Amino acid sequence: MGQEMPFLEHLTDLRRRLLIVAVALVLSVLICFLFVDHIYQLLASRSGEKLAILGPGDILSIYVKLSAVGGIALTIPIAAYQAWKFVVPALQERERKIALMYIPALFLLFLLGLSFAYLILFPMMYHFVLGLSNGNFDLVITANDYFTFMLNLCLPFGLLFELPVVVLFLSHLGILNPHRLAKMRKPAYLVLSVISITITPPDFLSDIMVIVPLIVLYEISISISRVIHRKRTRETALSA
Repeated sequence: MGQEMPFLEHLTDLRRRLLIVAVALVLSVLICFLFVDHIYQLLASRSGEKLAILGPGDILSIYVKLSAVGGIALTIPIAAYQAWKFVVPALQERERKIALMYIPALFLLFLLGLSFAYLILFPMMYHFVLGLSNGNFDLVITANDYFTFMLNLCLPFGLLFELPVVVLFLSHLGILNPHRLAKMRKPAYLVLSVISITITPPDFLSDIMVIVPLIVLYEISISISRVIHRKRTRETALSA
């Protein structure tokens, strides 16, 4: 019975922290919804023309999508902090301080990933795909298609840009090491290729433009893990 209580308390703590994250997400989405018109105007400016809608349902659908992405961005620091509080009892004092430093890094890298995709990849791919029409079509771009195309590209990049921080954290804990990541290189490349093909239009150039940064991110993660692994190895040798 003495062993069962800590486990139940652990589950209770997990449920409480998931509830905090869920409430934070809902509140963040609502806050973003209050300013969604400004968010729309900012993001729609890159379309180069006024976007069309096919019905009133499109307006709500677009606003909910934009609010959801904004809510996710605002919730990331809170979710990271709750994750830190959940695992902190199992960490040593030094590991706690290191893990706490990852929270702002997660948020900043998510924004960096979104910015990279929105400012660099999205305009290139958007105009490239439109250029394929060669004047053969009367283009009517709906707002729903425009933002679906944008979010399908930008949101995964926001999440994938956090890969180095996740690898750094797991390497600090000894869960990951560069040898393991190097062995996973081929399947990881395959997964990244599938992600690239999934989130991009069906043309070879767009796939290459996405897969290359993703592979670079993975290689950066291996390099980071290698540095941490060497440091841990030296510290273990000195303590012995």
